[in-house]
Amino acid sequence: MSRERLIELVEDGNLDAAMAVTMCAKWMTDDEVAEMLDANELSERFAEEDDGQPDEAQEWADFDPDC
Repeated sequence: MSRERLIELVEDGNLDAAMAVTMCAKWMTDDEVAEMLDANELSERFAEEDDGQPDEAQEWADFDPDC
């Protein structure tokens, strides 16, 4: 229930999302944060090497429908 309450507070605008992340990160141990990042494929081991090619977001930003 507590997770749902935290998410509800953020979704309803009663708690800033950045503040919620900061609160969680300060409460968790460094190992817990590392596990969470890894579980969500956000750790360094999932970082892609820069191949010089634009990513999908950049492709869309550069898209010109008038061409």
